Amino acid sequence: MSIVPKVALALSISVAGLSAPLAPAAAAQEQRQSYDLPAQPLARSLREVSMRSGRNIAAPAELLRGRTAPAIRGDYTLGEVVEALLAGSGLTGCRVGDGLLIERVRSSDSDPGDQGAPSGEIVVTGTRIRGSGPVGSTVNVVDRQAIERSGYATTQDIAQTIPQNFGGSPNEGNGAGSFNSDSGFNTAAGSSINLRGLGTGSTLVLLNGDRPPLGGFSGVFSDVSMIPASAIERIEIVADGASAIYGSDAVAGVVNIIPRLNFTGAETKFRIGTADGDSQDIVASQLIGTHWSGGQAMIAYEYYHRTRLAAADRAYATDDLRNYGGTDNRTRYANPGTIIAANGRTFAIPRGQDGRSLKPGDLVANTFNLGNDWTDADLLPDQRRHSVFAAATQEFAPNVRLYARGLYSSRSFTQRERPISNAARTVPVTNPFYVDPIGTRQPVRVQYSFVRDLGPETTSGRVEAYGGSLGLDADLGRWNIDLHGTWGRQTERTTISNRVNTARLNAALADTDPATAYNLFGDGPSTNPATIAEVRGSTRSGNSGTVWSAALRADGPLATLPGGDIRLAVGGEYREERYNDSTTISDVSTLTPVTLAPIALPGPRRVRALYGEVHVPVFGEDFTLPGFRRLDLSAAVRTERYSDFGTTTNPKIGIAWEPFPGLTVRGTWGKSFRAPNFNNLRQDPANSLFFTYTLPDPASPTGQTNVLVLRGNDPDLRPERATSWTLGADVRPPSIPNLQLSLTYYNIHYRDRIASPAANLLNFLVNRATYAGIIDANPSLATIQSYFASPVFQNPFNLTPSQISLLIDARLQNLSTVKQSGLDLDLGYGFDLLGGKADVGLTGAYIFHIDQALTATAPSTDVVDRLGNPVDLRLRGRAGWSDDRLNIFVFGNYLDGYTNLTNATPQKVHSWTTFDLQIGYRFGKAGTDHDLSIALSATNLFDRDPPKAAYFLGPFSVGFDPDNASPLGRVVSLTVTKKW
Repeated sequence: MSIVPKVALALSISVAGLSAPLAPAAAAQEQRQSYDLPAQPLARSLREVSMRSGRNIAAPAELLRGRTAPAIRGDYTLGEVVEALLAGSGLTGCRVGDGLLIERVRSSDSDPGDQGAPSGEIVVTGTRIRGSGPVGSTVNVVDRQAIERSGYATTQDIAQTIPQNFGGSPNEGNGAGSFNSDSGFNTAAGSSINLRGLGTGSTLVLLNGDRPPLGGFSGVFSDVSMIPASAIERIEIVADGASAIYGSDAVAGVVNIIPRLNFTGAETKFRIGTADGDSQDIVASQLIGTHWSGGQAMIAYEYYHRTRLAAADRAYATDDLRNYGGTDNRTRYANPGTIIAANGRTFAIPRGQDGRSLKPGDLVANTFNLGNDWTDADLLPDQRRHSVFAAATQEFAPNVRLYARGLYSSRSFTQRERPISNAARTVPVTNPFYVDPIGTRQPVRVQYSFVRDLGPETTSGRVEAYGGSLGLDADLGRWNIDLHGTWGRQTERTTISNRVNTARLNAALADTDPATAYNLFGDGPSTNPATIAEVRGSTRSGNSGTVWSAALRADGPLATLPGGDIRLAVGGEYREERYNDSTTISDVSTLTPVTLAPIALPGPRRVRALYGEVHVPVFGEDFTLPGFRRLDLSAAVRTERYSDFGTTTNPKIGIAWEPFPGLTVRGTWGKSFRAPNFNNLRQDPANSLFFTYTLPDPASPTGQTNVLVLRGNDPDLRPERATSWTLGADVRPPSIPNLQLSLTYYNIHYRDRIASPAANLLNFLVNRATYAGIIDANPSLATIQSYFASPVFQNPFNLTPSQISLLIDARLQNLSTVKQSGLDLDLGYGFDLLGGKADVGLTGAYIFHIDQALTATAPSTDVVDRLGNPVDLRLRGRAGWSDDRLNIFVFGNYLDGYTNLTNATPQKVHSWTTFDLQIGYRFGKAGTDHDLSIALSATNLFDRDPPKAAYFLGPFSVGFDPDNASPLGRVVSLTVTKKW
């Protein structure tokens, strides 16, 4: 904080907003005074010191609220007594003239360049009211110091340390296979955040309070990999429903990534890290910031590169899961391959030959060769990113400020994939390498892997995210008004190379010339390289999402109660979202590349919103009734009108009660929602299908019933809705300074979840009670005839409309419910040790149950602790010590064990405990802007492999759970930071 704000603050406020009388000016030479102060509110102690010493002591009320000062007895100077009162509070006294200004401490390990805004100007995540946090909700903060001490290089890796965040969502490590359906839309190796495991679409991610453009096909998630970690000041997490504040998606909570807007000076950073195997990462960043009278500006650049993690570097990257609690899932598409004769018998092609002299007698009958689809594939892609963030503020009139912020990120990636083109290839008798194992002279089929011929199928691409905001911020008396607009776009371009072009392959298989025909009968590449090059195909595709919004907000005091000001925030917003699929150039099934029309996504979506929030401090610290030291209430409501489905209104209330010093009991209740995404709303013919079917039916005399099944998206989709409530307590015992304990119980009832029951088609009538809500037992003939007349109707069973007995709606619709409850923990304690400061702490999340029901009439199933779902307990502990030079921190990460029910025999997946270590040293004078620091970090210090898990999902299999564990292993890094 510069001298001008200090003087202004000192002149404008007194201790805790209370107009304490000012004593005559003290003598220039500080004198010792005798003090006898009981343990009491910090604001009261500072006021008594001000009166006794004759010095002005000023502080924003928000800094002192809820803090208790220790008992003081003895003779002290002003500086000594204030230091004693503030010990362990995170506050310090800064001299302003003859007085003191109380402000937040900048520790020797914190960044002196990150000044931050004055406390009274900060809007904390979870509320629209400046200068106060959300009443009843906890705000967990990962600050700059925690980011630097974590040892992690990227925003997505830092987010994975949050116990409430479930990795089973779109992330770079599970794009090829995940039980989370949204992961299939992660075509560009992005990363998301998934609080409570309720789905990435149920977590609202903000960048400095605004919605960034979304990533993935049709914008199914916020891609946090595009945000440079070096530009982040802090990450605020409110794991509570917040649609009354922010609107859609804030069901499980809100994650607000706040950049270093007020950075001053210069910071140069370089990091190099290496993991077991060949994977390495490099980070280089530069921040520059300055301020002047009435303004400030900063710019940050970051370069990040992490090389691929090859599957060959991890033993558990295999399809043979027999050593990991599962079965042998190796593919029959191998090299050498397997011949399937005309009568269906299989014959394994022998190794060590080129297929040019192969005879039927050389084949191994009634068996087949097996291959591992992880051969030459990658567990993690090669990622390379350039990012620039800039911000500026200028006061151009008294109390009126213009601000601008912008982000540009470009990320390229390359990943060698497991094959997606596996299929048995038909070899005609004209092929010069044709072998007939049974002498019928009929075409044979060959199961063959092309990886050794074409190279591994490789996905590569580029993602660009760019946008910014421009706004006006004005103080009108004690009210603040903010008007700003935000625009952003994210584009994704992807190419899949080394695919098999089936049309050109079939032509090469039918070729009669041995010099140019394709040879599937050898061990390894046995075909003319020119022919192989001719068969090589690819696909190119892309998509983009754009969001722009305008917002007007005002907040300030309405009236004053004994506990403080009643504060109100009101505002309105307009937002427009648009997502476009680009044309796809396909070179995999035709002799020449063809251009496919883009998928017709609906939109644009237009959203209009009005909201209001009030904070009522019913009584404060001076209230004398026992058990009622402080009581705060809040209420908020937000109404939004969507252009594509209508209006939704969501309220929220909060309460915080402090019966006596050191204990706060709090709670919230509210409603939240998630709007259908653009893919949910598609009604194009490519996404719809009506078809006849004959289903098994125990209630039918014939044992089966003719039905008409509807597939696609329900045209009347509504928002998903949730009701949530929390109850918690914060403990800060006055007798144990620097000890804090926070416990929060939460309960979420999430209904009308958008889901499709289509995967259970054969059970619809077997379990009729479960699926009663989607079965029309008496459809009219006219209704059936209308579906028969649809252009998307198919009749594989050749039924007539009159033969249809039931109509089954298996479309994506508002169908399922989830009930979840759990407990969040945050424990911390700081104390003096060996001339420095020690800090220990523990954060955790425990889930009591996640009860899911596919339909309103279906029985619920508790899925917690099941593969593909969150585990019941995640913990992250810390223990460290630091002084002006040295800091040593150890972090422990615990993931509880769970059960894999995807196997025929349930498998116990063991718990996983890892440790992270950082040792840092600062050269130069601590707290100056010319210091140099180095940090040696090791994440997963003891190189613990993920617990064995037979993870099998369709053609994807691996020996660990990519939703709950990372394959990187131990990563050792060295970071050098220079402040200029």
